[in-house]
Amino acid sequence: MPDSLRLALGTLTAVRVPPPRRVDRSVARGAMLLAPVVGLLLGTAAAVVLVVVRVVAPDHRDALAVDGLGAVLAVSALALLTRGLHLDGLADTADGLGVKATGEGSVQRRLDVMRAPDIGAFGVATMVLVLLAQVAALTVCSIAGYGTVALVTAAVTGRLATTWACTSPVPSARADGLGAVVARSVPVAGAVLVSLVSLSLVAGLGLLDDDGSVRTGVVLVGSALGGLVVAALALRHCVGRFGGVTGDVLGALVEITTLTTLVGAALAL
Repeated sequence: MPDSLRLALGTLTAVRVPPPRRVDRSVARGAMLLAPVVGLLLGTAAAVVLVVVRVVAPDHRDALAVDGLGAVLAVSALALLTRGLHLDGLADTADGLGVKATGEGSVQRRLDVMRAPDIGAFGVATMVLVLLAQVAALTVCSIAGYGTVALVTAAVTGRLATTWACTSPVPSARADGLGAVVARSVPVAGAVLVSLVSLSLVAGLGLLDDDGSVRTGVVLVGSALGGLVVAALALRHCVGRFGGVTGDVLGALVEITTLTTLVGAALAL
């Protein structure tokens, strides 16, 4: 197994793989370019949960209750398959952004809060609200009959956001940690190419769905683009507050982009 794939799976999922034999800029670049592929695997696994719940549920059960249960279990599956890593990053990032320190040393204070082992009020509230919103949006998509494709689209787009966060213009906030390893490792041209491939896949999901149509594909692509725009704004804010990207920020971007993509699909499909 290539070192890039080992690093991608080892850092973005709970899958047990041998550690990379070496970790350098080339391996980091390959891992971040493979991030949407990892998202595809995770999204497909979680989508299977949706399908299983729908299949095994008795016919007399209320559709809203079944789809709501499926959404909860699917979102839980994503958390389990990633060891809650991205949710932890979301909570730590929210705590860091909540620090009111100003002036000299304020950036370091925020970074120190993010590295603390406990989770503060900002982190807990943000994590709970994001999870609730993800479940609600996925439930709406499932009721409309597009839960699986929306979920796969959101999972792919969430990891694509990390690819862009590791492009050359974005510095690392620290000299150590995951952010320092992957920051500025991806050329913009590479991120553009991976984005085109990912969006083409998303469009194909819409066409291959049971009720597939050009409109479905367009909506999914539009939702993915909306998620990436929100991710770019969130990344810009985090870079301004932390001085660069960290592993926690990457995790937060995954969850924020996943949510935004699901909400876009829920409102448009």
